[in-house]
Amino acid sequence: MPQPATTGPRFAPFRALRYAPDADLAAVIAPPYDVLSDVDVAALRDRSPHNIVHVDIPAGDGPSRYAAAAHLLRDWQTSGVVVRDPEPSLTIYRMRFVDEAGSGRELVGVLGALEVVDEGAGRVLPHERTTPKASTDRLDLTRATEANLSPVWGLSLARGLTAALAEPAEPMGSLTVDGVEHVVERLTDPQRIGEVAAIVGSDDVLIADGHHRYGVARRYRDEVAAGGELAAAAAPPGGADLTLAFVGELVADQLAIEAIHRIVRGLSADDVRVALARDFDLVPAPAPTPALLPELTRLGRLLLVDSAESATWLVPKPGAFDTVRALDGAWLEHTLGQSGAVIDYQHGVGEVLDVLRSDPGASAILIRPASMEQIQRTAREGLLMPPKSTFFTPKLRTGLVLRLLDGA
Repeated sequence: MPQPATTGPRFAPFRALRYAPDADLAAVIAPPYDVLSDVDVAALRDRSPHNIVHVDIPAGDGPSRYAAAAHLLRDWQTSGVVVRDPEPSLTIYRMRFVDEAGSGRELVGVLGALEVVDEGAGRVLPHERTTPKASTDRLDLTRATEANLSPVWGLSLARGLTAALAEPAEPMGSLTVDGVEHVVERLTDPQRIGEVAAIVGSDDVLIADGHHRYGVARRYRDEVAAGGELAAAAAPPGGADLTLAFVGELVADQLAIEAIHRIVRGLSADDVRVALARDFDLVPAPAPTPALLPELTRLGRLLLVDSAESATWLVPKPGAFDTVRALDGAWLEHTLGQSGAVIDYQHGVGEVLDVLRSDPGASAILIRPASMEQIQRTAREGLLMPPKSTFFTPKLRTGLVLRLLDGA
């Protein structure tokens, strides 16, 4: 069977580090570090001394906590808490759940080692502008543990990946969290590994979630290549030049995309309305509830929310956005960019209303989720969406597969 031409990134198997077969995955697996509150982290630490947050979010404030995390991960390997695969593998990762419409869904992708490319080099593409993160926490943790703990979520623009992952592989465990069943299967068959790697390598991969993690991988790779403070631990090819990634196919039935709404501060409620009235007609709307979200898409509108009891439709004026990309986030940047508004981001209508209750001086704008066509078109054109344009769900779990950066 002829293999696709390689125009995308390298995607490779590796000797995965996994919890031992007798582990209670519900006790040791965690959500991604960047969605956890301090209360969440404390609860996960209490759940098990082997929960992955003990390594992924080490306790303490000083730099010594990274060394402690590295020591703990080595101790887990020595004591058999985590066990390394004897041979390179890929991991099929399925998420089964019921969506908001009541339909059963299964999203499938594959965990492997994705090439780390230079910014602007192509092959691995950002899909939205990212907000700055000054902290070096993830880089410090990578330096200390010499491991990838959390996967980047990538979307392959190639066709055929979903079909190539349809056949089950060796079961490696499952857990159900918040109504989502997470299932992992180890793939060691060389022919199937080659097929999957060739498909991913045949076209670009778009970063859906984990832009910051991918940026950390790039900085770590460059440090290793430069032979600086990491010279003694410099990894051979296949170590720092790749990073842990979950890659799924960019097709509608393999994506569950929700919106990240806008919180507006720095302007009075009246000033917000004046600014928005330049490009939108303001029309009275019912009180804001999650049930209104489908109406935004059906009617082609946004929703201004002043409080938990008060909302206003934002109806685009004819011609107002003829020169602006058809993205709600881009529209709001165009309208509010010079108004002095300070924009924050919040997922979930209930969470948005909680923000307004705690900060009566704020306003919110509910937006529509980006479509698969918008995401794909933006990627193909080499453009970036505004920050926080998409919220991909369900969230991947941390700890199902870890990757050591020794190139093995």
